[in-house]
Amino acid sequence: MKQVTYIGLITLAAALLAGCGGGGAGLKGGDVATVGSVHVTQDQFDSLITQAKRSYSQQGRKFPKVGTPNYESIKSQAVTLLVQQSERAQKAKDMGIDITDSDVQKRLDQIKKQYFGGDEKKYEAQLKKQQLTDAQVRDSIRSQLISEKIYNKVTKGITVTDGEVHDYYLQHSTLYSLPQSRDVQYILVKTKSRADDLYNQLKSSNTSKTWCTLAKKYSQDPASKDKCGRATFSKNQTVPEFNAVLFSPTKGLHAPIHSKQYGWFVMQTLGTIKPRSVTPEKQVRSAIKQQLLTQKKNQAMTDWVSSLTKSFCSGKKIKYQPGYVPSPDPCASTTTTNATTTG
Repeated sequence: MKQVTYIGLITLAAALLAGCGGGGAGLKGGDVATVGSVHVTQDQFDSLITQAKRSYSQQGRKFPKVGTPNYESIKSQAVTLLVQQSERAQKAKDMGIDITDSDVQKRLDQIKKQYFGGDEKKYEAQLKKQQLTDAQVRDSIRSQLISEKIYNKVTKGITVTDGEVHDYYLQHSTLYSLPQSRDVQYILVKTKSRADDLYNQLKSSNTSKTWCTLAKKYSQDPASKDKCGRATFSKNQTVPEFNAVLFSPTKGLHAPIHSKQYGWFVMQTLGTIKPRSVTPEKQVRSAIKQQLLTQKKNQAMTDWVSSLTKSFCSGKKIKYQPGYVPSPDPCASTTTTNATTTG
């Protein structure tokens, strides 16, 4: 990942954390929302919108005008991100998660080394280019480290058994098997007269040079014409007429074959039919286990986030300023009553 990309990514998290702090649950004039005891400020919201505008500009796209549906969608996403980040930060404290300044410095040193070769001036230049401060970057890193520790706590103890691996292998057997296949050389043309002419030429001079010359000059198939008409197909991968001849016992040059879909094929089967092969379970067991483990952990995190959102929504701990209730409101899908208020 390029250094500019990394700094661009951490900007979002920096904006989310900048200015978060304790306080009363009541909305103040400079708030967009309150989440429990945390005030989500207008400055935080503006920071996200500024970053969104910069991202649009870097992509050569025009940022949506205020009041348009596209702008309202971006606005809703920004408010939702701010609220969710506040929920997670508060929950981390309850889980005993504490990130020290030393932890942040260690990660920042790694970033500087990886993306800037340890050059402080290059790092500072990139911050200036992205209109960031070192403090914002550190806040972002702290947020990332909190998320990592939450993930580790939530997913601790999740395992995948050999039985689960075996069941997955059996249920997805087609992923680990290769069907019969065969090599072929062919030329696709539109008319029977052209196909007959090519067939007769190849019968009298069936050489690699002849095939290459004729395929490059006449074939209508761009995928194979520059490869002298050569290709490899699995059984039932091609149109029925072509497939039937390709997997017949006969080897060598065949009379022209007609396909309603494509036209006329002059083809020559090469070698024998390669038998179906299956990858043994033991060869893919490790990969399957890792895949299932990742799926389980991701599901655990999804459930945890859903539960966290529900706890804040059901407790009516979220309040929005008028005009800042996101659409869709995350609380709408977790409670049957109005879990948010405006004021």
